[in-house]
Amino acid sequence: QVQLVESGGGLVQPGGSLRLSCAALGRISSIAYMGWYRQAPGKEREFIASITSTGIRDYADSVKGRFTISRDNDKNTGSLQMDSLKPEDTAVYYCKADLRTRAFTPAREYWGQGTQVTVSS
Repeated sequence: QVQLVESGGGLVQPGGSLRLSCAALGRISSIAYMGWYRQAPGKEREFIASITSTGIRDYADSVKGRFTISRDNDKNTGSLQMDSLKPEDTAVYYCKADLRTRAFTPAREYWGQGTQVTVSS
């Protein structure tokens, strides 16, 4: 059984910073892709950032220059450093991973339970 567990959400003032973490737990052979998504009330879930196993990063235009995604392949963890936060960044943030539980098998998609980030004065 594989689980993605997020942590690090909370309440922060505009201009502040938060760091989200995502831990992949269980039997894991490899993680091909890790990404972060968010969903604000009344809106669809949207892509924020991703990183491949070789370190290739991609960001949504709305967070470029403010957010930084990273991962630790040895520990099966990922993180999202969020700086210069704005009220419009308020949302539930989800970690996603495409991973293999056994070598030479197709990667499957897993999602975390989400963590709330609120940016407000």
